[in-house]
Amino acid sequence: MNGTTAVVNDVMTHRVVAMRTGAAFKDIVQTMQEWRVSALPVLDEDGRVVGIVSEADLLSKEEYGAEGDVGRYARVQHLAEVRKAVAVTAGELMTAPAVTVTPDATLARAARVMARRRVKRLPVVGPDGTLQGIVSRSDLLKVFLRDDSDIAEDVRCEVVARLFGAQAEAIRIEVRGGVVTLVGRVRETALIPLATRLVRAVEGVVDVQCALSGPPRHPDLDPDLPDPQRSARA
Repeated sequence: MNGTTAVVNDVMTHRVVAMRTGAAFKDIVQTMQEWRVSALPVLDEDGRVVGIVSEADLLSKEEYGAEGDVGRYARVQHLAEVRKAVAVTAGELMTAPAVTVTPDATLARAARVMARRRVKRLPVVGPDGTLQGIVSRSDLLKVFLRDDSDIAEDVRCEVVARLFGAQAEAIRIEVRGGVVTLVGRVRETALIPLATRLVRAVEGVVDVQCALSGPPRHPDLDPDLPDPQRSARA
């Protein structure tokens, strides 16, 4: 990931278990137990992802399976769940269409999709819709396990050197626990906010403490400019 933006393919699980639309209820439950997962992608005959079957989908059979446990009003209000209560195959149980992401999507995009669609994992599909892997919330957090030294190297090469050129050598970069601190003086103070934003976007950065400032003032040469040191002593 050094020098490049991490994408879903960098962190996703490539070995994934999935079910066909015709998979039976008990086979789905057994597979979830064996693989210790709470949801499974559902594939059509061509291997394309057409939905997701989760523990919540399966539990509808417990909640609404017994006719005496559900009143008429509840059946109307929760029609989809009631239908799943009598379903026996993955195709009938699944939530469709599946919310998916591509291998080249950035981690930020995957995180936004998860948050907006309120899902914990996303099947990763190729251009033809076939299953390539799966990415979970915990996978997206792996980027924050990067070594501080690697983060510092990326900050120096990809941000500081490119923005400040020859001045970059005078900028001190410290990284502790993913928190980046920038210390030094630069001539182009207008670039400081941009540097902070770019550093924050580096993979694995938790926070940025920016202590960059402009060149020292010379009141004797620039009488119209305030002397910050004299103001501080006043």
